Amino acid sequence: MSRIIALLSLVCLTLSGRVEADEPTWMQIGEVVFGARPDFRGPIGGGSGYTRVVTTGDYVVEDVDALLAALVEAKSGDVIFIPGEAVLDLTARIYIEGLLLGIPAGVTLASDRGNGDSLGALLTSDALKTPVVIRTLGTGVRITGLRIQGPNPKRYLEHHRRSFSEGKGRSYYYKFPTSDGIQAAHDSLEVDNCEISGFAHSGIFLRKGAGHQVHHNFIHHCQYNGLGYGISHDRASSLIEYNHFDWNRHSIAGTGRTGCSYVARHNVELGTSLSHCFDMHGGSDRDDGTDIAGTSILIYNNTFRAKESAVVIRGIPEEKCEVYQNWFPVHKRKQRAVRASQKTTVRDNLYSDDEIK
Repeated sequence: MSRIIALLSLVCLTLSGRVEADEPTWMQIGEVVFGARPDFRGPIGGGSGYTRVVTTGDYVVEDVDALLAALVEAKSGDVIFIPGEAVLDLTARIYIEGLLLGIPAGVTLASDRGNGDSLGALLTSDALKTPVVIRTLGTGVRITGLRIQGPNPKRYLEHHRRSFSEGKGRSYYYKFPTSDGIQAAHDSLEVDNCEISGFAHSGIFLRKGAGHQVHHNFIHHCQYNGLGYGISHDRASSLIEYNHFDWNRHSIAGTGRTGCSYVARHNVELGTSLSHCFDMHGGSDRDDGTDIAGTSILIYNNTFRAKESAVVIRGIPEEKCEVYQNWFPVHKRKQRAVRASQKTTVRDNLYSDDEIK
């Protein structure tokens, strides 16, 4: 390879939950950039330095009742703002009342993560039975600057073993409740500058819709064995970029049904993953008699520091999967950082044993 030009954009996860400078996330060799390089909107993972922080709104709310009232009144184009110091504990009302926060079409739900020392307002539930915290009610919803904390950051490896290795089966496994942070079934959800953690099924579950954007977030500790997704897709398509991921089972996943597609670029896996990081299920996972693994997948300019396999495509995409210009600083070529079959092209990536001149 030609002369190395740059090593920039450093990251380290601290005990406070912040990500600070430590290790490089991208490398330029000649004219080619490998790995995740920040864009004009600020640092990968959002927070301090992010340029699109919201600091006020048409509605300013500090408790659950005020938030629910604002969600009833808000119209497309309105911003509902929760001050950064606020803590909205939803546990009792989710457990007893089945509460969920429905965001109307075109409405922004915001806090100010990254504004000065603000970590962003915290929406949290400790109830293991937390089916979903936030659901879109229409197109064009934006969720920004919040901390959304679920009830289950654990792996529950023994429960998974009893369910499947000991033959108790799926019905036994699903007696234990699962949880989602955000669900979308409408087009053009934007989730940015948030910290999302602790959900057994998925931090963000894109059930349907196109044009979803998930960017500049820190998504971690969604690792319940057998599920445990940072971002998951059913019949949905998305652009996923400039995020930090850590301590997930799969940071990005898809059911692989027709219409299930994503572009993942300039994301960083910080170092710990229960299983492979970026995923697409195939027909054998769905038991539908096909070998379809989604429609289209593009994975480029990401940095994978987890020791597990980086990308696994478990079937054949209807159109294509391309994996290129990623940086695998802990994977040698022979370690098979990418596992896939037909219609997946793996090219021009940087591995740990590449000779850099």
